[in-house]
Amino acid sequence: MCVGNVSFASHFLAPSGLKFSFSELNFIPMIYGNSVLFDASALMRQPAASPRTTIRRPTSADGEKVWSLVGATGSLDDNSLYCNLLQATHFASTCAIAEQNGQVVGWVSGYILPEQPDTYFVWQVCVGEAARGRGLGRRLIGDVLTRPECRAVTTLQCTITHDNEPSWGLFRAIAGKLDAQLRQLELFEKDTHFGGRHESEYVVSIGPFSPAQATALTRA
Repeated sequence: MCVGNVSFASHFLAPSGLKFSFSELNFIPMIYGNSVLFDASALMRQPAASPRTTIRRPTSADGEKVWSLVGATGSLDDNSLYCNLLQATHFASTCAIAEQNGQVVGWVSGYILPEQPDTYFVWQVCVGEAARGRGLGRRLIGDVLTRPECRAVTTLQCTITHDNEPSWGLFRAIAGKLDAQLRQLELFEKDTHFGGRHESEYVVSIGPFSPAQATALTRA
């Protein structure tokens, strides 16, 4: 048989004296660079497809699922189940749920500042372990920012502790995608506001940006 410009006999004699026939063994030839490998199953294997992720507004039925997702991370501040229920109802237009195969794997909660209608404040971003590394947190925020309720929003805000590297990485990446400036300022001080129970929180502001720029966050 012949693969490319390389020809092979239909059989060969092994050092042991045994005679092998390609037609009987039914090898599958594959060429990698200048070498030829035989793997009877390699061409039958298909790469595992990534689960399809859908993002939508939450409903009251999602409150308990969100509460369980946040609790399972072990690294985020827990809110009460009642708080998550209110977020999923009263603040549904500025929150988002991500699902894979019917399971909640991502969540962002936030709201438009009452006295600053051009500013969307991100309360919490949570992505389950199975869905990490795919930009899902950024896409959740992008989904909210591109809704009609946020058409006047030009600035994104959140608070981050100094040592929360994953959050700093996320929001720096968002600033890059938006091509907008990132500014930070200490907002809640450890001793003054938290009584020493929590590290200081820095308010991070990203903006200004346009609705058209916000769509860049929704792309996978």
